[in-house]
Amino acid sequence: MRYLLLGFAMVAAGAVAETGADKPTVLITGSNRGIGLEFVRQLSARDWRVIATARNPEAATELQALAGTDPDILIEYLDVTDHPGIDALAKKYRDQAIDILLLNAAMGPTSQTAGRRLAKLDFDVARQSFEVNSIGPMKVAQAFMPNVEASQKKLVLAMSSDSGSFVAGSKVAALYHYKASKAALNMYFHTLHFETGRKGVTAVMLHPGMVGTNPQLMRFPGALKTSDSVAQLLVVIDGLTPADNGRFVDYRGETMPW
Repeated sequence: MRYLLLGFAMVAAGAVAETGADKPTVLITGSNRGIGLEFVRQLSARDWRVIATARNPEAATELQALAGTDPDILIEYLDVTDHPGIDALAKKYRDQAIDILLLNAAMGPTSQTAGRRLAKLDFDVARQSFEVNSIGPMKVAQAFMPNVEASQKKLVLAMSSDSGSFVAGSKVAALYHYKASKAALNMYFHTLHFETGRKGVTAVMLHPGMVGTNPQLMRFPGALKTSDSVAQLLVVIDGLTPADNGRFVDYRGETMPW
C-alpha cells in the first residue's frame, strides 16, 4: 500500500506543471491526525496543493479518505527522525516550490513524558522527545528550505507550545521532556530567523492553544476544538509578513513570551 501511495504521489508531483501550477503548495508533517489532519482538510477546502506526510500512511484512513476526494492531496511517508528518508523526499520534490512548510509532527505530552519526579524520569524518552520535537523539525527545514525560497509565500512554520515558554508554561514539576524539547525548538527557530531573514523567508513559531485533540484534553477548561484552532491559526498565517520573522505567536496572533 505504501508503494502505491508513493507511486501515486510521484506521478502527481511530476504533473505539477500541467495541473494546477498556479496553486499554492503546503507540506505538512504529522498529517495523519489532530492538528495536522485538520490543516490538510481546511487547506484542501481552499484549493491548495497539499503534500501530506505521515509515518504510517497505510494506517492514516482519514487522510486517505480526504485524498480520495481531492487529487491535490499527495500522501507521502515521512518520519522526522529518519534523516535519509527526509533527504530522499526532498530530492523527489526538488523542483516543487513550497509556499508553507508546516512542521507539525511531534511527540506530545503523553503519560510517558509527564513524569513528575526527577527519580522517575526516563532519559530514553527524553532523547526521543528531542529527536522528534526539536531536531526533526530542523532537519526537515534544512532539507526543504530551497523549496520554500523558490515559492511566493516563503513561510516556515513550527508548531510549538506554551509549554516551551519559561513564562507561559505550567509552574509544576511535570512534562519535563516535552517542555524542554519545545523550548529547544523555539531556540532553534529563534536562531534560524537570523538566517531566513536574509533569504526573504519568514520563520514563525505557533502556539495552537489548548486543543482538544482527544476526549481527555477536551475536558480541560477552555479547550479548543481542533477545527477552531486551525481556522484561527490560518487567519494568523494569512496575515504574516516578513516583519513577523522570528516571532512566537498564538492562535489569536498575540505574541507569546519566551
